[in-house]
Amino acid sequence: MRYHTNMKKTPSLSSTATKNNALTLLGGISAEEFLKEYWHKKPLLVRNAIPDFSGLISPDELAGLACEEDAQSRLISFKAKHWKMEQGPFNEKRFAQLPERDWTLLVQELNHHLQEAADLLQQFNFIPHARLDDLMVSYAPDGGGVGPHFDSYDVFLLQGLGQRLWRISEQEDLSLVEGSPLRILKNFNTEQEWTLSPGDMLYLPPHVAHWGIAVGDCMTYSIGFRAPSAQEFGSEFLNYLQENKTLVGQYRDPNLSLQDAPAEIGHPMISSVHQMLEGLKWNDEDVADFLGRYLTEPKVHILFDGPAQISFAQFKKRMTQSGIQLSLKSQMLFTNKGSYLNGECVEVEKSANLYLQLLANARCIENDICREIVDEHAELSNLFYEWYGNGYLNFSDE
Repeated sequence: MRYHTNMKKTPSLSSTATKNNALTLLGGISAEEFLKEYWHKKPLLVRNAIPDFSGLISPDELAGLACEEDAQSRLISFKAKHWKMEQGPFNEKRFAQLPERDWTLLVQELNHHLQEAADLLQQFNFIPHARLDDLMVSYAPDGGGVGPHFDSYDVFLLQGLGQRLWRISEQEDLSLVEGSPLRILKNFNTEQEWTLSPGDMLYLPPHVAHWGIAVGDCMTYSIGFRAPSAQEFGSEFLNYLQENKTLVGQYRDPNLSLQDAPAEIGHPMISSVHQMLEGLKWNDEDVADFLGRYLTEPKVHILFDGPAQISFAQFKKRMTQSGIQLSLKSQMLFTNKGSYLNGECVEVEKSANLYLQLLANARCIENDICREIVDEHAELSNLFYEWYGNGYLNFSDE
């Protein structure tokens, strides 16, 4: 195989994800039925979920992407009954050293690097964007995989190039192999198995054990969803409170009495501090604001590259000619109180909120609507110009 770093564009998938589109994607059932009967509950196998789908990227292009500094990649191999994991970025020479079978290359966040990958994710927007994580792509030669394991989140496994055998089990025994760099199940018991071909898709809810094995050269597209733990939410929310809440007053003890043991933290002090801390309160609006910031905050490795500088007049002209779209790396959500982009709350006049919600939902705004914005919403035009300079959004024809 020959590896290189320049990816070729492939025909774009439709970015529209209506309920009717979901019918094909989900094997003839509605999005409502899927959410009621399958989501978080039981697996679903869909044959020909995306007709004529053979993938978005070639093995060569995936290997080239794994050599890039801003790509999150891993190389997993199995030899002499031991699993090994290497973190990218990789040197091209590393791929020339690999054996003919029993290894896997994984690249996270293909949707940050390829528009067609972002378009594919839009087909799953019957699940809220706030739950979506990323599109991961894996390539494996014959026998390759990451071993029997389980995930703590929902995942759709869409087959691209070649075939992959999937074995699944709803077993309760989730004990892991000790000392392995991967979360490999110690005792995997196959209950069902299917071979997926291009365009087939398997949905798995959290904690369903599964084992994918490449049948010849194989590429699988994994649409994963965020499921932060209560501890993670709690830690981040405490950070949010520290930055956004202020307690007033200062500790005082005018009625201090003599203690028998000077090193003891007495009950009066404990009670007084308890009362002070009760001032640290929050409501649904605070939680919504926290979620908006936290769920759109870019991961630490993500950097935005600003474009060549243009004038505000040039920007408005281009915007009304081609429309705008969010950068592939941008994350945007909204609540009934406001919008959030890349970890920041966006405040605009009330009449402009509808345009921000449109941008968040569709990740783009057509040029005719951009003309409305330029003509009627100067503040929003200025905001979009600032975002363009930061690399948060692009023109739709770029």
